[in-house]
Amino acid sequence: MTNSGDPLAIAMFVLVILVTLAITAWAARKTKTANEFYAAGSRISGAQNGIAIAGDFMSAATFLGITGLIFAHGYDIIIYILSPVVGLGIVLAFMADKIRNLGRYTFADVLSFRLKEKPVRITAAISSLAISLLYLMAQIVGAGALIQILFGLPYEIAVVIVGALMILYVSLGGMIATTWVQITKAAMLSLGIALIAILILAEAEFDLGVLYANSAALHANGRGLFEPGLHFHDPLASVSLAIGLVMGMAGLPHILMRFFTVPDAKQARRSVFFAVLIIGFVLSLIFFIVGFGAVSFLVGNPDFTGEGGGIMGGTNMVALHLSRYLGGPVLLGIMSAVAFATILAVVAGLTLASAAAISHDLYANVFRKDKTGEGREVLVSRIATIGVGITAILLGLAFEGQNIAYMAALAFTVAASANFPVLILALYWPGLTTRGAVWGTIAGLVIAIVMVILGPAVWVGALGNPAPLVPFEYPALFSIIPAFLTIWIVSITDPEHKSEASKKRFQEQLILSELGSGGI
Repeated sequence: MTNSGDPLAIAMFVLVILVTLAITAWAARKTKTANEFYAAGSRISGAQNGIAIAGDFMSAATFLGITGLIFAHGYDIIIYILSPVVGLGIVLAFMADKIRNLGRYTFADVLSFRLKEKPVRITAAISSLAISLLYLMAQIVGAGALIQILFGLPYEIAVVIVGALMILYVSLGGMIATTWVQITKAAMLSLGIALIAILILAEAEFDLGVLYANSAALHANGRGLFEPGLHFHDPLASVSLAIGLVMGMAGLPHILMRFFTVPDAKQARRSVFFAVLIIGFVLSLIFFIVGFGAVSFLVGNPDFTGEGGGIMGGTNMVALHLSRYLGGPVLLGIMSAVAFATILAVVAGLTLASAAAISHDLYANVFRKDKTGEGREVLVSRIATIGVGITAILLGLAFEGQNIAYMAALAFTVAASANFPVLILALYWPGLTTRGAVWGTIAGLVIAIVMVILGPAVWVGALGNPAPLVPFEYPALFSIIPAFLTIWIVSITDPEHKSEASKKRFQEQLILSELGSGGI
C-alpha cells in the first residue's frame, strides 16, 4: 500500500514546507550578526523557548519511533517516556541558569570559562559533532521513510530532499528560523497527538479498560503487552538505557544551545518548566493512549499489513497508519505534515549545533583565536551547514530501515558519556582540571561510540554481522562510569588541581553562574 494517491495528504505536506520556508525567509532578513545566527539575539522569552525546547526534543523518534515501539513491545517502553523528563528536571535544578550566565553560544563556552580554551573547545566540538550526527541520522531515516510512503518516491530521493531543506533552513535563517519552526512544530504536534488520542478514546467508548482489553486480545503477546520484561529482559540493560536517556538529555548540544537564546537565567529556568509541561503532556498521551490504540486498530488489519502480517513501512509508520484509520486521508494529511514538521525542526536545531561547533568553537576560537569578524564566522557556519547536511544524508542512506527511537537513544548514550560528566563537574567541582576534562570527554566519547558500533544496533542491524560483540544496545552505564572516573583520576593527579589560580577561577565562575554578569 502507498499513500501517494492522497492529494490532501500531499497538499498538507507541501503546505508545511511552504510555511517553514516563509519563516526562514522572514528570519533571514533578521539574521545579520553572530548573536542572531547562533542565539536569535537572546531575545526569545522563557515560554517561547520552552515550547521550542519541546519542539527540539520531540523528534521523529517521539511521534513515529516511540509509537512504533509501544505497538511492538508495550509497557517496557515507559523507560523512553519517563527518562527524558527526569533529565529535564536535572537541567532545571542544576544547570539551566548557570549555563545561561556563563556561556554565549555553545556549551564549550561554559567549559572554557575556567579551563584552557583550546583543548577544551576541540574536544567539546568533536563530541558535539558526533552526537548531532547520530541524532541527525535518526531524523533523516524517519523523514525518508515518511516521504517514501506518502509520495511513493524512492527512499534515496526522499533523504536528499530532506537534507536539502535542512541546509536551506539553517544556512539562511539561523537560530531565529530554527526557533520559530520549532515553536510551530511543537504546537502542531501537541494538537495533533491530542486529536488522535480523543478519536481513539471515542472508538473505545472513552474507556481505557476497553482499549486495553482490545489490545491484549489482538496482540501476539496478549496481556504480556502490559507487563514488564517483554522487551527488556535484562535489568542491567534497562538501567543502562534509563541512565543514558536521563543524562543524555542534559548533554545534548542542541538542547543546551537553546539556553543562550533567552535574555537571562530566570527565563532559562522558565524555558525548562514549559518544556517539561509540553513534553510530559505529549509523551503521556502517546504512552497511555496512542500506542495501545495502534495495537487495537492496526494488528491484523489487512489495510495496513503486508505479507507475513507485518506493518507496512515498518514500525516507524504505525502512527501514520493509525491516523489514516481514524480520520482517513484528511487526518493522514494533517499528521504526515506534523511528522514532517517535527523532523524539519529537529534537524534544523541539530544542524545549527553542529555548525556552531565547527565555526564558533573551532574556527573562531581555536584556529583564529577570536580574531575573526562576525561576518566571516557566520559565513563559515553556513559553509559548515552544507558539509553537515551532506554527511547526514550519507548516514541516512546507510542506516535505512533502523528504528528511529533506537537510533536516537544511541545519540543520548554518547551525550551522556561525553558531555554530561564534564559539564556537571565543570559547574560544581572546583578540582576539575583542563587535562581531566579533555581526557574524560575523550574516554566517554570513544568508549560509547565503540560499544555502540560493536553492539546489536550497528554491528548486526547496520553492518549485517551475525552476532554483536557487545551485548548491550545502550551501553551508557558502561561508558559514563569510566568517563567520570577518568575525569577524577586525571584531575587529582594534575598539578593544576590544587593551584591557587585554578581555585580563584572557580570562585569567579561560581559567582558569575549564580548572579550573572552583575555579580563580578
